[in-house]
Amino acid sequence: MSTSTIIRNSDFELVSEFAQPDAKKRLSLGEALRGATAYNVYSNPLGQLILDPVKTVPVSEMWLYENPQALASVKKGLRESAEGKSVYRGSFAKYAKNSNKV
Repeated sequence: MSTSTIIRNSDFELVSEFAQPDAKKRLSLGEALRGATAYNVYSNPLGQLILDPVKTVPVSEMWLYENPQALASVKKGLRESAEGKSVYRGSFAKYAKNSNKV
């Protein structure tokens, strides 16, 4: 895999110097994590590691990312909305199914 697809910003800073793993080969990253909850981990032949933060997508929403046409349509709509190109068509509330009814 090309490093240009992984490294999106080369402005690295030293977070911890001479960090050593414990007996179970665990390394505490502490402040370096900055709120991320999951990572893809990459290594090279020299043993250097890159942690790339990722977010998970619920399975029920995964269809959108697996459908390039639908994803492109959503991105276009969001872009047009941000550019002020949207048109208010009124409320569609009367067409929504009310989940409170039994």
